[in-house]
Amino acid sequence: MKKTRVLTGVTPSGIPHLGNYVGAIRPAIQASLNQDVESFLFLSDYHALIKCHDSEKVYESTKAVAATWLACGLDPERTTFYRQTDIPEIMELNWILTCNTAKGLMNRAHAYKAAMQENADKGQEDPDHGIEMGLFCYPMLMSADILMFNADKVPVGRDQIQHLEMARDIAGRFNHRFKPLFTLPEAQIDDNVETLVGLDGRKMSKSYGNTIPLFESEKKLQKAVNKIVTNLKEPGEAKQPDESPLFDIYKAFATPAETDQFTQMLADGLAWGEAKKILAAKINEELAEKRERFAQLNAQPALIEDILQAGAVKARQQAQPLLEAVREAVGIRSLK
Repeated sequence: MKKTRVLTGVTPSGIPHLGNYVGAIRPAIQASLNQDVESFLFLSDYHALIKCHDSEKVYESTKAVAATWLACGLDPERTTFYRQTDIPEIMELNWILTCNTAKGLMNRAHAYKAAMQENADKGQEDPDHGIEMGLFCYPMLMSADILMFNADKVPVGRDQIQHLEMARDIAGRFNHRFKPLFTLPEAQIDDNVETLVGLDGRKMSKSYGNTIPLFESEKKLQKAVNKIVTNLKEPGEAKQPDESPLFDIYKAFATPAETDQFTQMLADGLAWGEAKKILAAKINEELAEKRERFAQLNAQPALIEDILQAGAVKARQQAQPLLEAVREAVGIRSLK
């Protein structure tokens, strides 16, 4: 039976936090262990250039994100784990697809429209003021990432569904115009994947400044947890799970039985300070070994590079034949 090919891209934009781990890293690694799934996971460092023009930050983020996934249990033997920039076929396919995509389709991309609306709100005469082509063409490159490996499913958030629909449109147009070479990918939306709340109860996000670092020391982890918002209830007063974000964070790391016990302890008057110590200990229980592994990997960039290069070899074994077929289909072939 043909395995389902699942492709996931991770943009290296800073150091991953606890929300990234719970919402993306942990479920993707668990999914990669499925015997019926062929997992492709890549570092989308070309995408990082759209928003980040700090070369050192791009480099450090790429290293940290790769080390994070490996430290958290990604098996490069079971998964095709590669860096986008190591697969030149992606960029060649990107151009071929660009030459077969209507500009009107790109005009409708949410990110581009939002940038234009921001200009309008600021009273800019030029609706494209400050908008670079990387932002405008982002859906094209994402389509090339996906179609290069004929992914069956692509796990995405709901804000990315439009890009998957664009990839399907682009693949469909090429298949109709030339030859049916591309799989029409499907968005994989898992409503069971947790969106971790942050220190203030909103979604954990760097933009909100409410994150808990993933691999800080045990002492710094406790300090971060201590910043979680609570109410003024004293020790001994009954507390409910919805009175502080710390319950939802605890639940993301605990078994159902442990969660029930924690709920009862709060109802029995557990002090918020003690609850935060219990939470930090529970997080540390899951991350301590991963933190040590991360430190080892981050200190050995050559080892990470070797793993990525081995992944690139595997990925290009898939990409090269497809690109040759695409080139043949559009008329780029040997003159003989």
